[in-house]
Amino acid sequence: MNDIPQKMTVCERIIGGRNCLLYAQEDPKCLLIWMLGSDERNDVAGMATMIAAECNVPFVMAACCIDDWESELTPWADPALSKRPEVGSMARKTLQNVTDVILPEMIKQYGKLPVVLGCYSLAGMFALWAASETDCLDGVAAASPSLWIRDWLSYAEAHPVKAKQVYLSLGDREEKTRNPVLSRVGDCVRSEYDLLKQQLGEANCVLEWNVGGHFADADKRLAKGFVWNLRRFGKLA
Repeated sequence: MNDIPQKMTVCERIIGGRNCLLYAQEDPKCLLIWMLGSDERNDVAGMATMIAAECNVPFVMAACCIDDWESELTPWADPALSKRPEVGSMARKTLQNVTDVILPEMIKQYGKLPVVLGCYSLAGMFALWAASETDCLDGVAAASPSLWIRDWLSYAEAHPVKAKQVYLSLGDREEKTRNPVLSRVGDCVRSEYDLLKQQLGEANCVLEWNVGGHFADADKRLAKGFVWNLRRFGKLA
């Protein structure tokens, strides 16, 4: 699974102070950005391989490492998530790093391409938030996003996404937990999907249900979201 497909180049670069792993096919038609935690670094080659195996649309993937998962990705404070005072103050800086540094560098190297931000869990929530804060993103793949965070739905109603298309997914057991906060995730994701249908039209968003809890097949779930976006942008290329 970790064998890199032929005609795919691999390199590691520091961009804007952030460690980025770049996997690029020839003549890419889409840029995939994946914000990943340090424990996911070893999954990047497998992710690129899965996407290439499922879709014939060539892509370049920038897997950007997040050092502090909570503080760098959480757009506002929520005691249910963390009581650390800095959590909720750095997400905008993370987004600016993507829009003002990473994207211009990718454009310089690969040209102007449709941009898909794809992430899992808390980072999946960050991806949806980012798509409401900037018009630099064309697509979103939010796999098992942590939409149980306080005030998410009121934020989403007041801040429509600016992306053209959004993929959502959730495990069918994620809401079946005794934790009263986490158990809200199913209803929150359903409500987000209903809102996206109003904002983007039903043809431009999808909610896919996977088997299992939050930690089951995370890489495969995210790969499916990237592939859904790639296929749609590939038709436009």
